[in-house]
Amino acid sequence: MSAVAEAILETKGLTRRFAGVTALANLDLTVKAGSIAGLIGPNGAGKTTLFNVVTGFYPPDEGSIVLDGHHIEKMPPHVITAIGMSRTFQNIRLFANMTALENVLVGQHLHADFVAKTIPETEAGEVIELSMAGMLAYRALFPARAVWEVLATVARTPRVRQVERKAVEDSLRVLEFVGLKGRHDELARNLPYGDQRRLEIARALATKPKLLLLDEPTAGMNPHESQEVVGLIRAVRDQLGMSVLLIEHQMRVVMGVCENITVLDYGEKIAEGPPEAVQRDKKVIEAYLGSAGVRGDDDAAEA
Repeated sequence: MSAVAEAILETKGLTRRFAGVTALANLDLTVKAGSIAGLIGPNGAGKTTLFNVVTGFYPPDEGSIVLDGHHIEKMPPHVITAIGMSRTFQNIRLFANMTALENVLVGQHLHADFVAKTIPETEAGEVIELSMAGMLAYRALFPARAVWEVLATVARTPRVRQVERKAVEDSLRVLEFVGLKGRHDELARNLPYGDQRRLEIARALATKPKLLLLDEPTAGMNPHESQEVVGLIRAVRDQLGMSVLLIEHQMRVVMGVCENITVLDYGEKIAEGPPEAVQRDKKVIEAYLGSAGVRGDDDAAEA
């Protein structure tokens, strides 16, 4: 199999500028299908900019982006998500006044015809209703479906009930997968910080991506919580078959879970390879890790 065939994501000559400042400079990056890859570099190195460009939030000034064989550099975010890439954010972006279930149901929109206000009984015999905030958010995101939703909800056809039931059951399974079983009816704003991080991952997983981008998934977590997230990341790859690209500041996490690491400095790639090779790279040691980082200490210089 060729290198191109093995790649789930590949950029060539990717460049993005902001008011004369080059945030990404001629970046070549390959994420292999079925891998867990890491992206490190100091603040301002261009890591989150890369995420924003490949997911369609910013258009590139130059270069190409290929996702699973599709050129996506001119596509909007929702189309890129449909092709198979989803992400979390450095700063948590949940629907605070919606329940955990409703947040995940929003991620289900690519795989369900619609979500009506009243959800019928699940296989567990549980009746779940979406809040008005949940319905308003859903319809604001997908206005073209609103008229059909109203008519179909009133009609309560078997197809409607089937779609609704599957959306809820799938969402409950995703919540259980990330460790939030039984928390589905809690408002996102009331969840502890670590669980909010998990919920954001759950919403991204609900889109059923081929490649999951995680922007600092262990930020603000203690060592025990961080190790739990490491286990979750491995499960995403091993159990769900998804590829993962993550930005992370905790060196123990990066070196412990990533199979290949790319290092950025001022938007340029200065090193790439397996963790042990990156740890020994003089440029990486001098610019980012320092002696503490080489030892793998949690509080090593920021990556």
